[in-house]
Order: sequence, then structure tokens, then C-alpha cells
Amino acid sequence: MEIKILGPGCPNCKTLYALTQKVVDHNKLDANITKVEDIVEIMSYNIISTPAIVIDGQVVLKGRVPTEKELTNILMPLNFSL
Repeated sequence: MEIKILGPGCPNCKTLYALTQKVVDHNKLDANITKVEDIVEIMSYNIISTPAIVIDGQVVLKGRVPTEKELTNILMPLNFSL
């Protein structure tokens, strides 16, 4: 699973990155997480508000930081469907 955290480096973007890493590590998910801070690349996903999460090329959340439980629910079904 390829996870991208989109955001210019604001506190919420950093929080989302750390939370995503925590959920991936805790659940031993096979995922590669990258931060995308380049505004042109972020705009290519039609994102107006950050932070956002892109999983395998699809935007799954934007404009807020989810709870740990919500993020786990987003990531777990995707991992098991592979």
C-alpha cells in the first residue's frame, strides 16, 4: 500500500503523518508512507484544504486530522483486500 500525506508542512500535516505512521506500525501494515509538500503535486489531486491522505492514488480523506480509530478503519480494510 502506498500512502501519501499531502500538506505544506503545517502542524496538522505533521500530526497526520505521525498518526499514520503510528497506525501502520501498530497494525503491522505493509505500507510505504511519504510526505508530499510540493504545492504543484498537491494541486494535482484537486485538494483545496490540507492535510489529505492519498492511498494507492486515491484521495481518501482531506481537510482534517482523523481520530486514530477512524484512520485505522480507513487503512485496515485496504490492507486486507490485497
